[in-house]
Amino acid sequence: MQNIPTELLRTFVKAVETGSFTRAGEIVGRTQSAVSLQIRRLEELLDAPLFVRGTHRVKLTEEGTTLVSYARRMLALNDEAVSSLRRPKVAGSVRLGAPHEYTASLLPVILGKFAQSHPGVMLEVTCDLSKNLLARQEKGEFDLVIALHDDPDERGGSKVLTESLVWITSPDHERHTQRPLSLVVAPPPCIYRSRVLQMLGRQQRPWRIAYMSSSYSGIIAAVRAGLGVTLLAGSTVPEGVRALGERDGFPAMGQLDVRLYERRESVTEAVRCLADYITSSFASSDATLVGATAPSSGAQLAGE
Repeated sequence: MQNIPTELLRTFVKAVETGSFTRAGEIVGRTQSAVSLQIRRLEELLDAPLFVRGTHRVKLTEEGTTLVSYARRMLALNDEAVSSLRRPKVAGSVRLGAPHEYTASLLPVILGKFAQSHPGVMLEVTCDLSKNLLARQEKGEFDLVIALHDDPDERGGSKVLTESLVWITSPDHERHTQRPLSLVVAPPPCIYRSRVLQMLGRQQRPWRIAYMSSSYSGIIAAVRAGLGVTLLAGSTVPEGVRALGERDGFPAMGQLDVRLYERRESVTEAVRCLADYITSSFASSDATLVGATAPSSGAQLAGE
């Protein structure tokens, strides 16, 4: 059996996440040339090309795309084992900003496990819309921010998850069939809201905002009550709602990246540990979400 060194996998994953061998080297503490040598060694070990050569931007081959999912899962398990056994005495506080939907879905489990492994780290978690969080981080309010990323041409942060977007409505009402279309949305500058309104504008489909709230729980309660439809990232869709698809007249809405942004001025050992833990944990979640983030048309999400 062939063993893959975890240091090679870590460099490979950082190169994918940052889109640059140079930036990956800064994170893992190696030069750009050393990163290139590590990638070449990994390719020789696996007898497969991982990156497309001759392009200005980092682009994965088919084999590289296959490996990155395995690599993230292997590193997550490696880091969890080390943290559990070594019990590193990391201490301090970390100010984390995250969208409401993630503090209600993926983050509680992730942060709970982190707290068990790092009892000396105090977590201060704040919820807000992604663009608000990034603006507040610029002002120094947060050490780390998890944010949705809507502009594929904009650089920044490290990608931790790619989400398919899902229309949802109440399973007990037919409000999605009425005109104008009733919407349940968050206030500006919500990315979901912007994408929905742009699409409806292109379709020239009449709409009205029936309910507006910046709270994830408020939005879900309104949808379940039959006030209207909304759009969410696939991993944050709760139980007890109905997914809508093209057969219902609702087009595919594409994907969004979830990225982790660090404020370089406040990177401490505690911040670095949490950033690595979130990255690896989201990667593990991504592996379990493949095929589950875009329910078939008319499917009811209850107990999935």
